[in-house]
Amino acid sequence: MLLPSLRKQVLDANLELVRQGLVVHTFGNASGIAREQGLVVIKPSGVRYDEMKPEDLVISDLQGKTVEGKLRPSSDLPTHIVLYQAFPRIGGVAHTHSEYATAWAQARRCLPCLGTTHADYFHGAVPVTEALNSEDIASRYYEENTGHCIVRAFKEVDYEAIPAVLVASHGPFTWGRDAASAAHNAVMLEAVARMAYFTVSINHAAEPIGRDLHDKHYLRKHGTKAYYGQSKNCT
Repeated sequence: MLLPSLRKQVLDANLELVRQGLVVHTFGNASGIAREQGLVVIKPSGVRYDEMKPEDLVISDLQGKTVEGKLRPSSDLPTHIVLYQAFPRIGGVAHTHSEYATAWAQARRCLPCLGTTHADYFHGAVPVTEALNSEDIASRYYEENTGHCIVRAFKEVDYEAIPAVLVASHGPFTWGRDAASAAHNAVMLEAVARMAYFTVSINHAAEPIGRDLHDKHYLRKHGTKAYYGQSKNCT
């Protein structure tokens, strides 16, 4: 069986989406990439999470051709592949239809940074994509077109500083250094989307957080001068 360790990581990431209440039934998917081999491990399409085993996961190349696996891969595989090709420093991708993040996507509104919880994880507003046109939707390359639409939304946005996007009228995608990080970012995106929903419900005129406070909270967790948490050398 190819890539047994990565298979387990990707299965764990998919199950984390379930544990955190971000998916229902068979919706959603997470994947991971073995960069050196140019292979992607992803959840099979339409398979119940409580029935999945590592050997059920599908391995494909970066052209979307199945290399190992008896089941069909997630229908969102082409979107994942576009992201892996466009964002070379990511190792995992997750997609959900989590309630609050999806609500912002359906409203076609970017998710503003309204407080420090958002700032801890996303260094700016989470962008929303443009809507796909009728031709892109009708095309047999619909899922691939979704990926390209996401990439266009990051033309002037750092995909590592904001590892999430809202696909207009669809739902969120997140990514990270590996599948576990992508799933973790999906959890945090849903949390801040929920907080933002309540914030604007309480105060329709709520303003985004100031730049100084935003930078302070993001940079104390990320980058060369981060000081949050314990040192790796701590015993």
